Amino acid sequence: MATRLIHLGKRYAELLTSIGLLTEEQVNRAIAEQDKTRENLDTILIRNEVIEQDALLNRIADHFKLSWVDASKATVEQDILNMVPVRIVHRYNILPLSYKSNVLKVVTADPLNFHAIDDIRMLLRCEVQLVLGVSHEITEAIKRYYGIGADTLDSLMTEDGFSEIQAGESELEDASEDASIIRFVNQIVTEAIRDRSTDIHFEPFEDELRIRYRIDGLLYEASVPPSIRHYQSAVISRIKIMADMNIAEKRIPQDGRIPFRLDNQEYDFRVSTVPTPFGESISIRILNRTGTFYRLSDLGMDEDTYKKFTNLISLPHGIVLVTGPTGSGKTTTLYGALDMLNKPEVKIVTVEDPIEYQMRGITQVQVLPKIDLTFARILRAFLRQDPDIMLVGETRDSETAEITIRAALTGHLVFSTLHTNDAAGAFTRLLDMGIESYLVASSVIGVLAQRLVRVICKSCKETCHPDPVQLEGMGLPRNMASELELYRGRGCEACKFLGYKGRTGIYEIIPISERVKELTMERASANIIKKAALDEGMKTLRQDGWLKVLNGTTTIDEVLRVTQEDSFSDVGSAAGGEIKQMTDAMAAQSLALKDRSTELT
Repeated sequence: MATRLIHLGKRYAELLTSIGLLTEEQVNRAIAEQDKTRENLDTILIRNEVIEQDALLNRIADHFKLSWVDASKATVEQDILNMVPVRIVHRYNILPLSYKSNVLKVVTADPLNFHAIDDIRMLLRCEVQLVLGVSHEITEAIKRYYGIGADTLDSLMTEDGFSEIQAGESELEDASEDASIIRFVNQIVTEAIRDRSTDIHFEPFEDELRIRYRIDGLLYEASVPPSIRHYQSAVISRIKIMADMNIAEKRIPQDGRIPFRLDNQEYDFRVSTVPTPFGESISIRILNRTGTFYRLSDLGMDEDTYKKFTNLISLPHGIVLVTGPTGSGKTTTLYGALDMLNKPEVKIVTVEDPIEYQMRGITQVQVLPKIDLTFARILRAFLRQDPDIMLVGETRDSETAEITIRAALTGHLVFSTLHTNDAAGAFTRLLDMGIESYLVASSVIGVLAQRLVRVICKSCKETCHPDPVQLEGMGLPRNMASELELYRGRGCEACKFLGYKGRTGIYEIIPISERVKELTMERASANIIKKAALDEGMKTLRQDGWLKVLNGTTTIDEVLRVTQEDSFSDVGSAAGGEIKQMTDAMAAQSLALKDRSTELT
């Protein structure tokens, strides 16, 4: 990185001012920011909208009589990539594009990079033709073609080929402490954080070590060099050493944690290993310990859901449950509630596994099963701490559920989570845990179910007509496809050509009414409770998702991916009828715009 900064540092700044592209003041501000972020100047100037990317490339290209390309869209043959050593590519941040008649065409962000030209000429004994690009696009293209950490792994190679590591315990530990292995693991982790990943998976197979990142809820394969399989043992051992695990034990699962710091942010990595036929598989959950948590108003609740939920958390006592699968944002929602309630006159305590957010002004306790510090034991101690509000990270068993209910019945407001498919399923889950129906009915004051859907990228958002099959999956007639105009993401550099960037929530909420209490006392099924809630105006997860499709927040694909089937024809007259009216109105509006466009033509 430092080498690259020299290339696009002061010399590059002098170029921009000498050709009149930018003022000295603009460049000086960019240099000051560069000292903090350690990025290239062109990246800073483009991101801060000091100058447009095309204008920057056009002006410099005209000055040097060069052509320019969008490196993020460049297509390069493997034979061309193999011509230039990885260390040269990374050292000078260049990408070979083509080779013809003993002339190698390379894209660079720095046309004054004479050292790179001379090194390639001497190494390959060919002429070099420069093509202009911007540094961040070249860097991304290098990662895509050569793989993350390719230069680091290249340094591990011996003259005879790969120094494959398959040694005993002591030698393996030495190998895992090698500077190159350490640097490679750090590069993988850093890339994951920069890509907003929540999890990293190291998965060994017979002929490869696959590394995947979970971004916005879905897994994407990281681009790593094929040579990584030769250093699989050292990489896995390095992670186990960082997590304070036993590297000699490979037969049983292990758990550990790694503190990590990047860009003044502190992260807590929860590491889990399991044995497989081809080596240990490792999963790392990334928790940002210093990151800001979301406020309730930023979580994507519509006005009605937000009002109902804030009314629930304002009550003096009772249990508020948030349900959904792992990774659906339950803890984030509960911390949004705590943030709203966190005041000097209120004592708030939490018991979690793990502590995902650190919040000022509240007492947080981490579960430690190894020393018998369980949810139930901590909850009993909390009842003697004079709390007003309690957060239980998860209601996992009947003992925890009983203490939670007792706390609610003795005048405390309690928040907790459950793993159920929908809001109505929370009641039957508590009953299945052995809790008496009258205790559930008298303690639970509301249930919020939620899922996370990906948000359409704002940079490449465009209109489209829905797929008729998808409309049918949403419980709507196929013939509406030509009448509705929805949105999708085309795919661009900002979203890494995925069409989505970020996530938001979809919700269904059941505030406890007298009818729901009666059904709970009767131990009614989840379907009957859900039908009663629908009759009282509840919107299902899929209905709330459909509203976010209509307003251009997400796509039908996303809603179908995270929700269960429920048709609009049988979901009750209150919410279902309202949503159908909105859908029909939008279809009519799309038709009117289409007819108007035809008239103008």
